Amino acid sequence: MAETKRSILIVDDEPAQRQMLSGSLGKDYAVTAAADGLEAVQLLSQRSFDLVITDERMPRMGGIELIKWVRERAPETPIVVLTAYGSVETAVEAIKLGAEEYLTKPLKNLEELRLVVNKALRQRALRDQSLVHETEEELQFPADIIARSKEMQGVLKLAEQVASQPTTVLLTGESGTGKEVVARFIHRRSPRAAAPFVAVNCAALTESLLESELFGHEKGAFTGAVQSRRGRFELAHGGTLFLDEVGEMGVNLQVKLLRVLQDQQFERVGGGRTIMVDVRVLAATNRDLQQALQSGGFREDLFYRLNVFPIHIPPLRERREDILPLAEHFSHRIAKRMGRAFTGINVEAASILYEYGWPGNVRELANAVERALIVATGEVIRPDDLPLRQAGEAAGVPQGSSLADMEKNVIVESLARNDGDRRKTANQLGISLRTLQYRLKEYGMIHKD
Repeated sequence: MAETKRSILIVDDEPAQRQMLSGSLGKDYAVTAAADGLEAVQLLSQRSFDLVITDERMPRMGGIELIKWVRERAPETPIVVLTAYGSVETAVEAIKLGAEEYLTKPLKNLEELRLVVNKALRQRALRDQSLVHETEEELQFPADIIARSKEMQGVLKLAEQVASQPTTVLLTGESGTGKEVVARFIHRRSPRAAAPFVAVNCAALTESLLESELFGHEKGAFTGAVQSRRGRFELAHGGTLFLDEVGEMGVNLQVKLLRVLQDQQFERVGGGRTIMVDVRVLAATNRDLQQALQSGGFREDLFYRLNVFPIHIPPLRERREDILPLAEHFSHRIAKRMGRAFTGINVEAASILYEYGWPGNVRELANAVERALIVATGEVIRPDDLPLRQAGEAAGVPQGSSLADMEKNVIVESLARNDGDRRKTANQLGISLRTLQYRLKEYGMIHKD
């Protein structure tokens, strides 16, 4: 028996637009078209649809009114909004009312439409089957990355392409951009999805502790080793090991890592037995490893072994289309965790979020939203609830400054606010203490503990 196609209702008052959308999606889905919101309501009153795609401005009944109607009577139905105006106000209102996504007309890339439709229907299917389980990581970041911007859509396309292969991937980008989220995205779409995803932060441990963490140790290998212990490579057998901040790994340990990547074998610390593993390695760094190669801080052979398939995650300031959808996502999830009511972000607050420089990237956005929900007196986030300076002041440096100047300025300001406390500064900036110390040396900034 042939599989039943998922059903989509397209609502648009422009015949050419309806025909284009129907033609693009008709091969894979059962598509029905309506000329305006009232016609859509009539169809929705007679039957259910798996997805509604609606224009924002139409005669008789517009997209916003249609969203309200669908949310009251069929709240499980995902909605995608098309707008020719692309304003912050429209985006905020549509998402606040319950739209899953919005796209700007005219559509420049039909592949973008298909990605959005696939994602919305996939999430609907998961909800229908009660398979959506939020971990702490998924509370901070979406289970499937919110990618409104063409930059993040490019990242996802590369991630999808490499997911099915055993290839080693090197994820680069500033701290807080979501490198681990992309790594989990790759793992979930790989043949290893049912096996473990194991992560380790290479900057959080000393070299000796990191060696034991990665490869395990035998009883008596060092003081305090009262029993044998498996390392992360063994725990990840059959699955994926994510090495975060791999650029912070010491040179001596890099040699042992290189051998595992080449031969899939190693010995525990203090042991002589060779252990074979089947592990795919995904690595991430916020450092410029090419520069580290020149300074001798990173092995060239390991770099080329890790850099088989590089993916760069752009900072949030370079993908502003993602800011408001992410803010809405965080707001709803965090409010649910807090057990408090939340209905949306008002237009003025949304404008501030959109224009802010976000030096801490997605991690800073999540923290800002959580703080706003704590101090907000009502169900709506307003400008006074946001722990941000006004747009234009956010980066704290004149226009035209280089990224290095911006980073240095942020570090200087953070150190000053924390009275020179490096550890507190590193925590606030979302980077490791070793990374902060590296930056201080790189910029010639000397601060006494």
